[in-house]
Amino acid sequence: MPTPRKITPGGWSIRWDEARAAEAYAAGWWSRETLGEALRDTAQRDPGRILLVDGDTRLTAAGWLDQAERIGRGLAAQIPPGGVVSVMLPNWHEAAVIYLAATFAGLVVNPILPSLRDHDLHFILADARTRLIVIPQRFRGHDYAAMLARVCAGLETPPEVVVVRGDPAAGQTAWAELLHRVPAATLPPPDPDAVRMVMYTSGTTGRPKGVLHTHNSIGALIRQIGRDWLVTPGDRFLVPSPVSHIGGSIYAFEMPVLLGTTAVLMDAWDPAVAVATMLRERVTHMAGATPFLQGLLDAARTAGTRLDHLKVFICGGASVPPPLIREAADWFARARVSRVYGSTEVPVTTVGALGADDLAVAADTDGRPGIAEVVIAEAGEIRARGPQMLVGYARAADEDGAFDDAGFFRTGDQGEWRAGGGLVVTGRIKDLIIRNGENIAPKEIEDLLGDHPGITEVAVVGVPHPRTGERAVAVIVPRGQARPDVASLDAHLAARGVARFKVPEEVALWDSLPRNDAGKVLKTVIRDRLRANAAPGG
Repeated sequence: MPTPRKITPGGWSIRWDEARAAEAYAAGWWSRETLGEALRDTAQRDPGRILLVDGDTRLTAAGWLDQAERIGRGLAAQIPPGGVVSVMLPNWHEAAVIYLAATFAGLVVNPILPSLRDHDLHFILADARTRLIVIPQRFRGHDYAAMLARVCAGLETPPEVVVVRGDPAAGQTAWAELLHRVPAATLPPPDPDAVRMVMYTSGTTGRPKGVLHTHNSIGALIRQIGRDWLVTPGDRFLVPSPVSHIGGSIYAFEMPVLLGTTAVLMDAWDPAVAVATMLRERVTHMAGATPFLQGLLDAARTAGTRLDHLKVFICGGASVPPPLIREAADWFARARVSRVYGSTEVPVTTVGALGADDLAVAADTDGRPGIAEVVIAEAGEIRARGPQMLVGYARAADEDGAFDDAGFFRTGDQGEWRAGGGLVVTGRIKDLIIRNGENIAPKEIEDLLGDHPGITEVAVVGVPHPRTGERAVAVIVPRGQARPDVASLDAHLAARGVARFKVPEEVALWDSLPRNDAGKVLKTVIRDRLRANAAPGG
């Protein structure tokens, strides 16, 4: 039976279950009020309340509303509802402003990782049909204005490029100009069930997939966090996770408005700076992948502080060692520390375990389900559905096999239940590497290395690593006498505009790749052999 669909502004076709939508509204997980309306209410009640801290910049409710509405009216005058605005910015307050501006204009926001380069950026801008993109002029030594000039030259319909904190290149627009653009007379009425975000995530197809979320799917996620993460008005979240990830975006853009928190932004991770910032700003909450927790714990010990204001640290995004959770929970004076599990498609599938007596579940499992229903299906696959789940993909073809007949999202991860109600992720059916919280699609890298002059065959796999979650290893059958190494792979991929975080960290040269009778490369065998070789005495 075909899945019911709904068309939202911009022609976005989404999955729509009328009965489940009614349940979400009745339970209060969905609301008729959108984020823009909530910001207006906040600015009216408490205009001077600080919602975001970005270095020396303190963005108040009134200031955020003023800038976002002004830009929003200008956007509404040039882009029809449902059009896409891409945001390729670090954790800067301007990202929050354009996020709300697009929301007011009835547009779809497309956060893009600043670490991506020409190859990925070209695909995303073309696939999303981006009408306008906001970028830094430079960040971490990279010239984004020049990169966009190159990428736009290869697009059939290039977007307008708006440059923040620097001078635009020829044909590009300065941020100040966007702030003072002639506005539309009115803003479109908000539709809480419309697509408001498309976020690209690496899949097993070798190309990114555009995950679609509505105002309500994200709103449900925020309400769940408010219920389950010990959040009270006035709490302060440190946000070093990229705002171009689902996690960073909700902590920085949504929670200050919907939950009454303040977001303290970091645009580059430095554990010692993070500790100093948390002490100065009295930070109560933080979330991030394993390297963030390990780095914070080490830096706090070095500084001799137990971060007395910290209430919660949520750790996920990659393999999290149970001892790390226990060590952090022991060191931080009053913090509850827990693993969680989720994805861009079903964010915060489990909410962790933050009860006073929950340390075993928090450390040894990936937490208990929150508002999502979670089941273990055939082959141990974890499946989930809930009011915070995606409403589809930008490409209809990407939905093939992504959902079961009951509407559960097929995560591709394998898991099992443990005592105490915790879910443990035991493996992945999907072939995906998660390193430092970033998703890497091995097939994409394998395809790009296919014409490397020193490679006959290559398989890219992830192996566990205590600091980064996983390491990406390229197992190569060399061509002739060639001996390709990490540097040669780095140069080859860089020449194709591939982000540095996707480059394998290790190369193993083998005579052949293990295959089954049908000729399929056996990556499980490869991983097992790599682990055995890395083990003491292996």
